[in-house]
Amino acid sequence: MAVPTYTASGSKASTPAKLDKAVFGVEVKNHQLVRQAYDTYLSNGRDNLAVTKTRGLVRGGGKKPWKQKGTGRARFGSSRNPIWRGGGIVFGPTGEENYTKKLPTATKRQAIRQALSLASDANKIVVIEKLSSKEGKTSEIVKLLSKLGVNRSSLVVVTDKTPELIRATANLQDVKLVSAKYVNVFDAMNADHIVFTNDALSTVNEWLGGTK
Repeated sequence: MAVPTYTASGSKASTPAKLDKAVFGVEVKNHQLVRQAYDTYLSNGRDNLAVTKTRGLVRGGGKKPWKQKGTGRARFGSSRNPIWRGGGIVFGPTGEENYTKKLPTATKRQAIRQALSLASDANKIVVIEKLSSKEGKTSEIVKLLSKLGVNRSSLVVVTDKTPELIRATANLQDVKLVSAKYVNVFDAMNADHIVFTNDALSTVNEWLGGTK
């Protein structure tokens, strides 16, 4: 599997890059595994912020609403009972819930292979010989990506995230910079383009090219 390669200046290189079939050519019979890895990523990044008050935490309600007998109404002990408006919440979130999920390493890697294969089938893969920014200017990266035809949401995969590259891409809302071994299903599926440097492509091929 070969894809066009671009030079560091954005012009087309004479030699195309080869994609490992074991990584970018996996048969995806259904999207169940990709969906599972996608949901796991979202669950593990979920903030546990929701907290409700039980009847013991709601302020007030210490006084009995009315006397026990003689009113003709049902007896009641507190206005903070959950069945009353303004009362406590039953079985609400406490802030201690654990939403994290785990996937076996082999399963996770296979899901990444499938996501990259889907991206390859959709012609989303772009390879550049080298990506660098001497001064860390955002305009340099914008011009380069424009030459590559990458003008929408993109995932840029490099071997090393240098301070200059981080600074150059930090203010680009639709560009995410990741190291080669931190590619995940969520980013791969959400990107309209995935830009690999030659070194990063070699690292991903070595990392995911095995059977484990």
